Amino acid sequence: QVQLVESGGGLVQPGGSLRLSCAASGFTFSNLYIGWVRQAPGKGLEWVSDISGGGGKANYADSVLGRFTISRDNAKNTLYLQMNSLKPEDTALYYCARDFTGWGEYDYWGRGTQVTVSS
Repeated sequence: QVQLVESGGGLVQPGGSLRLSCAASGFTFSNLYIGWVRQAPGKGLEWVSDISGGGGKANYADSVLGRFTISRDNAKNTLYLQMNSLKPEDTALYYCARDFTGWGEYDYWGRGTQVTVSS
């Protein structure tokens, strides 16, 4: 069955960096877009970024453009999110999600990894 398992979250000071990982299994990873979605405390879901199956096309929300970088290693079935210049407003539960159409329709989600940006 499809599984997505996030890791790499934690507590970091403003201006710091973290790298999130998402280990995928149960499907042909390289065939599909996959992305990151976050949920801040008391708020709704916010799409963050996604990347094409081959890794050649990446998209970002305006709120993270220039600070976050999405990448994937298809040999390892793993998705990454490098987060730099973190701000308190980046505090959220970050989910990895599979986009089965390539048009932002996410059908499988991980359980999330918590990122807290605070001094």
